[in-house]
Amino acid sequence: MAIYLKITNASDVVAKKTSKWFENITPNRIDRKLVEDEVIKGIIEQLTLEGIEGEISAINGIEVTESSLTTKNNFVIRDTKTF
Repeated sequence: MAIYLKITNASDVVAKKTSKWFENITPNRIDRKLVEDEVIKGIIEQLTLEGIEGEISAINGIEVTESSLTTKNNFVIRDTKTF
């Protein structure tokens, strides 16, 4: 089983959690990585509390449109964590 999660407002979250100045000096891809890492950490914590064991990966280069999955040329598994 896989669950797809797409974060579309990473820069807004970084600006809210830090400062607008910090958000302005960090590239969007860094903002996205910071937010993804925090979301993954929270998901792992919640699933572990429920007794669920598994694996979660941060993947770049995929797009889901309706019921189709497309991989891009820059497809890469950025990180995988087992919990």
